[in-house]
Amino acid sequence: MEQATNPLLCDPAKGVCEIPGTDTVARQQGITGNKPVEIVYFTDPICSSCWGIEPQLRKMKLEYGADIRVSYHMGGLLPDWSYNSGGISKPSDVAHHWDEVSRYYDMPIDGDVWLEDPLPSSYPPSIAFKAAQLQDEYKAIAFLRRIREMVFLEKKNITKWEHLAQAALQTGLDTDRLKADYAREAETLFKADLDLARKSGVRGFPTLQINGQAGKQEILYGFRPYEAFEAALAKVHPGITKTPYVTSRESLFTHYPTLTTKEYAVLSNQTTEQSETQLEQAFRQGILDKVTTKNGPMWQRKDARQ
Repeated sequence: MEQATNPLLCDPAKGVCEIPGTDTVARQQGITGNKPVEIVYFTDPICSSCWGIEPQLRKMKLEYGADIRVSYHMGGLLPDWSYNSGGISKPSDVAHHWDEVSRYYDMPIDGDVWLEDPLPSSYPPSIAFKAAQLQDEYKAIAFLRRIREMVFLEKKNITKWEHLAQAALQTGLDTDRLKADYAREAETLFKADLDLARKSGVRGFPTLQINGQAGKQEILYGFRPYEAFEAALAKVHPGITKTPYVTSRESLFTHYPTLTTKEYAVLSNQTTEQSETQLEQAFRQGILDKVTTKNGPMWQRKDARQ
């Protein structure tokens, strides 16, 4: 039976990459952890809508990091190509769609990876992320960011070990251990993530379950403006603290070694035009490096890839 939707056909209007044949998001018991708000984030390395919310997610961590903890779980967006639905039946069909989504979210994405070196599945990079988590949670998040940059901006097939190993080295992970864990516990952990997503009724990505104390929960499903993130946090934890942060270029690139123009604009509270002018000037002065794609640049600290 043909599925009604295709997981790679991320609907910009909804702001979500949907899993075919799934139900609505179910409420789940809140998880408190060590901080008053626990955010359970269901995502996938090749989810273009998840790339679209990186500016909001990064700002939320800067402003509310004292009160929130974000736990990352993989959702299994593309098991393989054994389906034909939603206007996409082969990898090359995704290329134009990604270019359209890039313009919609104002985040650089080059869809030509699906023409030049298409991915057969999103499972290998998802399992690699679980292997990275076994080493270090912070480095694992940096690793996920790096492999997303590789696939969205650099047109690299992140199912290939050479790219996963490079990303591991660049984010301070032990590549030998990553490979060993990938072949052992990581696949079991990935399957546990898939089970959790099913039990939670997750039907697409990004899905964020925002859990406060006393069982309070809000669900953010798909691409949402930053105000929606703040409103959800306030509902589950009315006393949540918003901490001011320094918005200078130097400070922002200390927190995040790579930033798109949209991310910089959101984090610095400026327009895209103002941000582009400042970042281009810093590039010309040799302060920043620039990764150029057909759908926009990403800027990076000089030592970001050492």
